[in-house]
Amino acid sequence: MDISVVVPAYNEVESLPELTQWIIEVMQKHRFSYEIIFIDDGSNDGTWEKIEELHKSHAAVRGFKFRRNYGKSAALNVGFAAVNGDVVITMDADLQDSPDEIPELYRRIIEEKLDLISGWKKKRYDPLTKTIPTKFFNAATRSMSGIYNLHDFNCGLKAYRKEVVKNIEVYGEMHRYIPVIAKWAGFKKIEEQIVEHRARKYGTTKFGFSRFINGFLDLLSIFFVGKFGKRPMHFFGSMGVLSFLLGTFMALWIIGEKLYNIAFHIKLQREVTEQPLFYIALVAVIVGSQLFLTGFVAELVSRNSSNRNHYQIEKEV
Repeated sequence: MDISVVVPAYNEVESLPELTQWIIEVMQKHRFSYEIIFIDDGSNDGTWEKIEELHKSHAAVRGFKFRRNYGKSAALNVGFAAVNGDVVITMDADLQDSPDEIPELYRRIIEEKLDLISGWKKKRYDPLTKTIPTKFFNAATRSMSGIYNLHDFNCGLKAYRKEVVKNIEVYGEMHRYIPVIAKWAGFKKIEEQIVEHRARKYGTTKFGFSRFINGFLDLLSIFFVGKFGKRPMHFFGSMGVLSFLLGTFMALWIIGEKLYNIAFHIKLQREVTEQPLFYIALVAVIVGSQLFLTGFVAELVSRNSSNRNHYQIEKEV
């Protein structure tokens, strides 16, 4: 199979027939073998019933229905597990992504042997309240990830080599940083492509202001997991050893100073326990020990929970 199109959908019943027909027309025009995988993320507006109708009308349409709303990352992860195409295309269900971009994305993945292509909606139809924070997070992500050639990490329209989606895990709200996850997994041939951003035709956006706070926290999480996920002792242990040595040095300084004063009969101005440096040293030693033990325990406990990507799929067609 040439292409798998993965489309997460949450209350997008109005746009699905038009989107499906558009994708099919593009596929047939370019003679691609393909499948369209819809993931209903707990919709309550008849989205799943529409997916079932489309499945009956078009053999290439498949669908998964979550029992409740898990989020876009969960939907993508289930979709990635189900794909069969050599190239995987992801797009949103709201018709803001154009299926006409698919042939060029496919060509570049195959001919240029790329791992991932991220869309860049250079001209956007979003309000400033969304575009300004987005630019900030993209700049921060570029700086922390070292992927300097991407302008828009969170664009829903992306293309992947099949091997990429089969070897990465998307959970929580990490869909914003899939290029970063792919890079940490060893897939470094990442490019971008300017794509069309269409104004929303049906419904309203499903993301609120909380996505900016969550996005920043996810960025810190993905940076830490990517850099220290396999060696947490390097992070916690180094900080713990540094703190412990600093506290030990201060404690030895206080003890040495007291012994010196006693040896030369110098009157002590105040006892050791009355000095602020004593308590600073004590806290530093305790914190250092705790950090070291945290790193040790983290080395023993796997960060991969067996239930982290376990989702209750109510139906499958």
